[in-house]
Amino acid sequence: MEEHYISKLHPVVDYGAGVFLLLIAILTILGNSAVLATAVKRSSLLKSPELLTVNLAVADIGMAISMYPLAIASAWNHAWLGGDASCMYYALMGFLFGVCSMMTLCAMAVIRFLVTNSSKTNSNKITKNTVRILIAFIWLYSLLWAILPLVGWGYYGPEPFGISCTIAWSKFHNSSNGFSFILSMFLLCTVLPALTIIACYLGIAWKVHKAYQEIQNIDRIPNAAKLEKKLTLMAVLISVGFLSSWTPYAAASFWSIFNSSDSLQPIVTLLPCLFAKSSTAYNPFIYYIFSKTFRREIKQLQCCWGWRLHFFSTDNSAENPVSMMWSGRDNVRLSSAVKVENQGAAAH
Repeated sequence: MEEHYISKLHPVVDYGAGVFLLLIAILTILGNSAVLATAVKRSSLLKSPELLTVNLAVADIGMAISMYPLAIASAWNHAWLGGDASCMYYALMGFLFGVCSMMTLCAMAVIRFLVTNSSKTNSNKITKNTVRILIAFIWLYSLLWAILPLVGWGYYGPEPFGISCTIAWSKFHNSSNGFSFILSMFLLCTVLPALTIIACYLGIAWKVHKAYQEIQNIDRIPNAAKLEKKLTLMAVLISVGFLSSWTPYAAASFWSIFNSSDSLQPIVTLLPCLFAKSSTAYNPFIYYIFSKTFRREIKQLQCCWGWRLHFFSTDNSAENPVSMMWSGRDNVRLSSAVKVENQGAAAH
C-alpha cells in the first residue's frame, strides 16, 4: 500500500473519527429522509421554490450514502481502502455534492429575495418548471466542476491525514494549471455564491426591518411580518450552518496550497474535514426547532416490525418543514400587511 494512503493518526483517533462519521451519517439519512417524506406526502401542495429545499436534502443524503461508508471503513482500517480508484471516486462525490449544496443555497437565497421584493402576481411567475430547470443546471454545473480534475485541470488526491480524499491542494503551489483551477473554483463555487447569499439575506432583513419600523403599534405586528421574520431567520441559519462548517476546511486547504502539507499536524487537518462533513446533518434540526408540524411528525414515527412512518395528519399548515422556507401565501406581502395594520390603527 502506498504511504500516503496509510493513516497518520493515532488508532484511537481513527476509531473516534469513524464513530463520529457514523453518527453524522445516521442523523443525515434519518433527518433528511423525514424532510423528503414530508415533501412526497405534500407534493401537491409544494410551491415551486420549495423544490430547492428538496434538492438540498437529496444532496445531503447523497453525500452520506456515497461517501461516509467508505470513510468510516477506512478510518477503522487505519488506511484508505481501494487505492487510487476509490480515492478519485470519493473526492469526485465530495466535490459534486458540495458544489451542489452551495449553489442550491445560493439559488434559494436569490429566489427568496426576488419573491420577498415582488408583488403576488410577479412571484407566481416562478413556476415549478422554472425551478426544475434551475435544479438541472445546478447539477450539471456541479458535475462539470467535479469531472474537471479527471480530464487534466486540477487534481484529486488523499488528505494529509491519509484516510480521506479530496482536491489535492498541496500539488498546486508549483503548478500554474492547478493554481488556475483553484482560483477559478474558489471564485465561482465559493466566493461569489457566498457573497450572493449574504447580499440577498441582508436585503430581506432590511425589508423586514423597514416593515417593523412602519408599524406604529408594536403590540399589533401583522402575522405576515412575524412569519417573514421567522422564515428569514431559519433560512439564514441554514446558510450560516453550511458556510461556517466549510470555512475551517477551506482555510486549512488554502494553507496547504502555499505551505508544505507537513506544516500542519494530521489532527489539525482532520478536525476541519469532520466539521465540514457534519454540515449534512444540520438542516433537519433547524426545521425541527422552527416547525411545530415537523416536531409532531417526528413524534409520530413508530417502530413496529421495522420502521414504519406515520407522517402527517390532514393538517395543511404552512409550518410544513418544506413550506416553512417560503410560505408563499403570507411571506412576502409585508408592505400591504403593514398598510392594512396602520389603516386599522388609524381608524381606532
